[in-house]
Amino acid sequence: MRRVSRLAAVTAAVALLLTGCSSGGTADDGRITLEFQSLAWQKESVDANKQLVKEWNAAHPDIQVKYVQGSWDSVHDQLLTSFEGGEAPDVIHDASDDLADFAYGGYLADLRDLLPAHLKSDIPQHSWETATFGDGVYGVPFLQEPRVLIANSKILKAAGVRIPTPEKPWSWEEFRAVTKKLSGGKKFGVAWPLKEPVSATLNLSLSAGGRMFHRGADGKVTVRFDAADQVVPRTVHDQVDTDGSASGATLGMGGSDTLPGFFAGKYAMVPLGFSYRQQIVQQAPKGFDWQVLPAPAGRDGLAQGVSPQTLSVAEDSPHKKEAAQFIDFLLRPPNMVRLALGDWMLPTGTEALKDPALHTEKHDWATGTALAGDLRSAPAQSVRGYAEWKDKVATPALQEYYSGSIGLGELRKRLVKDGNLVLARYQR
Repeated sequence: MRRVSRLAAVTAAVALLLTGCSSGGTADDGRITLEFQSLAWQKESVDANKQLVKEWNAAHPDIQVKYVQGSWDSVHDQLLTSFEGGEAPDVIHDASDDLADFAYGGYLADLRDLLPAHLKSDIPQHSWETATFGDGVYGVPFLQEPRVLIANSKILKAAGVRIPTPEKPWSWEEFRAVTKKLSGGKKFGVAWPLKEPVSATLNLSLSAGGRMFHRGADGKVTVRFDAADQVVPRTVHDQVDTDGSASGATLGMGGSDTLPGFFAGKYAMVPLGFSYRQQIVQQAPKGFDWQVLPAPAGRDGLAQGVSPQTLSVAEDSPHKKEAAQFIDFLLRPPNMVRLALGDWMLPTGTEALKDPALHTEKHDWATGTALAGDLRSAPAQSVRGYAEWKDKVATPALQEYYSGSIGLGELRKRLVKDGNLVLARYQR
């Protein structure tokens, strides 16, 4: 979860209020107005969301929806301020890994009795688990994004390496061997953009059977760093510090920062979120040949953790039933497909995933869609204290390990010993 200063949070909230964000209500003529705060930011996605709002309003004159533009950069603190001030939007777009504080704090409505049966059954249980906290469901997961390998096809073909598929992926060991073969001179087999290393490490570790967080019979969570948890960190570390097949210079970069070097042939592959394909289509030089490959597989196959985008209803909304009806409209299979295409991501709904538009070879939609069944709830999804553990313990520890500053033993000590001290304060 993103954190900004309290002053910045208040400033963001005031700015939003000044642009017209106030709680929805009922007009004198009985017409209901709902506020829908969207975090869509790419033009295609914003257009898709606004068009769906327009279609809803045309078909529902007595229940109008007002589109409010939010921002991923400040959403957590902006929402917290609006909840505390009684000004929260009725329908809230967020991500499942940002919901725990709001769900446990009583700010979000439990959706179990508000959503229609067809929507509940269309989204798989493993997706619902990402928005389940305690006994309640506090968001509808609707868009998800696997982490994939974006590869320079020309380099891979020239090296004669086996091209992995979702049916026959690389193992982590084969992936390491391939990146060594693709390296040489000032060129690297892979660039790991790990400015924020924790989520990438935890989510990819599910393929190797890693969990790191373990809930006991008493309900309390502790951190372990077992052999399965070490597969992905050791692979990255060895590529950077032993093999020289991964660039150490990219460890502090975000995904977009690696693209110029990728386009220039400096890196053969970059592990990125599936939606980065849009940036590549827009920014790649003419004739650049690229493809999407599945992330490496471990003992649990292609499993990986995700934190889907969600739609929630504010607990203080006077129109929860109508808000849930609007969510149901947004997430009807054809509409969910439109939202997925706008964001270059995958829908969670089983019917939407069948749409032919998501199975095309163009831009490798088919490769990503083939991974949907292996996506699981991110390991830290419901762990109280995760944000502090990530920021104060795991991020600096992993950054130092990947750069070669500390060894595996010190990494384990900090993740486990220091980490459990942090979590214990949240579980007294």
